[in-house]
Amino acid sequence: MRVTAVRRTALAAAVASLTLLATACSGSDSDAKGDGGASGGKDAASSKPAAVKALTSAELEKVSLEQGDVAGHKISKTGPEDIAQPEDVTVDKKECEPIGFAFYGVKRGTPVGNAGRKVVQEPKKDESADPEDALAGLLDVTSSLVTLASYEGDGAAKSLAELRESAAKCATGGFTLTMKGSKQKVTKVTEEKATGGEEALAWRVQMGEGDAAAPFKLVSLRQGGTVATFFSFNLGKTGADSDFAQPAAVIDAQVKKLG
Repeated sequence: MRVTAVRRTALAAAVASLTLLATACSGSDSDAKGDGGASGGKDAASSKPAAVKALTSAELEKVSLEQGDVAGHKISKTGPEDIAQPEDVTVDKKECEPIGFAFYGVKRGTPVGNAGRKVVQEPKKDESADPEDALAGLLDVTSSLVTLASYEGDGAAKSLAELRESAAKCATGGFTLTMKGSKQKVTKVTEEKATGGEEALAWRVQMGEGDAAAPFKLVSLRQGGTVATFFSFNLGKTGADSDFAQPAAVIDAQVKKLG
């Protein structure tokens, strides 16, 4: 990797980090509100789930990821600095609001409880690599914002249905998010295969264009009355053609804890 590419990557990493970790997650310890998802079954939405009792925020904390649950990752609770309120985020197209809000963990609908975690992959060290490649390796890590939101009755399924519809309408043409005055242009939303829970959805989300573009991953799934949403970025992946894998180990660990 050339020095200019490393610098460009580092800049993108800084922007992504600020966007995700400083503004994301409609987070921990809120008594009655949280984040949402979309429709779709393990591959597509079909059957309507039976009514379920929603977990409280305290109960969601007990089934949230903790340090040690995912090997090679650092896990921490979200705090007030990670919480994005509905008034903090605006989307220029109303139909794109559900998916835009999902990026930042903004609460949607009327969740009963919610919880949040920040999960950061630990970099792999290569003592034999030259300095530029070593730096590139340190940047090649995936960070995820994980939010849980619980709903009464079929609220979780409706939340996923809303998200799926929003993503389909906003897959092309793009839309603009404004977070406390800072604008982010979403240029493409591409559906990916998703597994886990009773229903699951996933997308590759591209922000920006050309060399300034950066890919993100959005995964949302339902287990009973709880919606788990994962918004991820990789510090070493920039450019319109770049990509990275969904944080499968993180998703699997969270699904296991949800039962």
